[in-house]
Amino acid sequence: MSRMGEKVYGLLGRKLGHSWSVPIHQALGCEDYRLIELEPEALGDFLRREDIGGLNVTIPYKREVMAFCDVIDEGAKAIGSVNTLVRRGGKLYGYNTDIDGFLYMLRRARISLMGKKVVVLGSGGASLTAQAAAKREGAREVVVVSRTGLDNYENLPQRHGDAEALVNTTPVGMWPRLEEAPVDLRLLPAVTDVVDVIYNPGRTNLLLQASGWNRNEFYYDDLGLWDERYFRCAGGLSMLAAQAKRAEELFFDRTIPDGDTEKIVAWLWQDRTNIVLVGMPGCGKTTVGRELARLSGKPFVDLDEEIVRRAGKSIPDIFREEGEAAFRELEAQVLADVCARSGQVIATGGGAVLRAENRAAMRRTGQVYFLCRNLEELPTDGRPLSQKGSLEEMYRVRKPLYSAAADAVIDNSVALEETAELIWRDFCENSGD
Repeated sequence: MSRMGEKVYGLLGRKLGHSWSVPIHQALGCEDYRLIELEPEALGDFLRREDIGGLNVTIPYKREVMAFCDVIDEGAKAIGSVNTLVRRGGKLYGYNTDIDGFLYMLRRARISLMGKKVVVLGSGGASLTAQAAAKREGAREVVVVSRTGLDNYENLPQRHGDAEALVNTTPVGMWPRLEEAPVDLRLLPAVTDVVDVIYNPGRTNLLLQASGWNRNEFYYDDLGLWDERYFRCAGGLSMLAAQAKRAEELFFDRTIPDGDTEKIVAWLWQDRTNIVLVGMPGCGKTTVGRELARLSGKPFVDLDEEIVRRAGKSIPDIFREEGEAAFRELEAQVLADVCARSGQVIATGGGAVLRAENRAAMRRTGQVYFLCRNLEELPTDGRPLSQKGSLEEMYRVRKPLYSAAADAVIDNSVALEETAELIWRDFCENSGD
């Protein structure tokens, strides 16, 4: 699409440093789309501008902008918030495309709320959207849980342990506080559908817990095999892309095929998701990782090199002077910091999977690949633990942890270029899943 001339298009909010909206809307054709940060006292004057073309609205203004609208769509009225503004013929029109995105996210994950009891965590603007969507989908009952009030996190299991679907609309688990989760799914034994509107990280701890049970793999040391439920899960990336697509349709009065939404989802996933390599010491993670970085255009990070840089000494020296426990603590800190950034190729140390929190950190922001190679081909020079004991015993202990962390297992007995190409192909084919 051509330049939008003198019209203003963008995302309106107070603090927008974390937003992904600009590249999404530019990919959909709105080249002039930009971030517009305003303090509350400037909101009114800005919304009276005649050169407004189309705006998306986010925290904290989704309700406040309604007072400036000349016309509010019935759907937005029912939800009680507006996230899209369009000026036509001198009038400001208000819509809510979040519900379009939410419903698309459900359909994409094959989640039906028909006849189900739905618990919605949070009471803000995203909660209003989720409530309206659940009712539109024919939910039997919709319960809103907040920190205070009749239905809260303390009494959730007692009052609503029979809930069948859970929707998180809170920021708990969102970047940069990635280690948090709003609830423990063990407290809700009837839930089979889990939706999290957060899109950064791609897999929140809530979704990790659910997807872990999907594959009978566990990411927290104390869980144990207590439950064999199958969860249908949905994260917020597809909602983000679909609501943006619908907003673009309203901005320019045109129809955009759903296939474009899927292209945006795949592109965002490929661009923002880390490729993480795990496996035994010496299995080729660094060499394959460097080739993957060349193929993908992503920056390469070697976790062991980052540890050495931070410690100011070699890994054998850390083991000799401070012991393995100190090394593992430092490794966990560096891994968490590295994985909190997006769009990288990361080669981990051979023992990085030993801690459950490390496995979770890898999977929250990354697609994880387990590189396998015959043990007799693994070098041991400069590797304290490989020299110390039996590689066979080390592999026996670590193999199930590598498998638990990984999205796919890759045979690295071929040329490194072939291995890297195989991983890159798998990563692209599974983008956004």
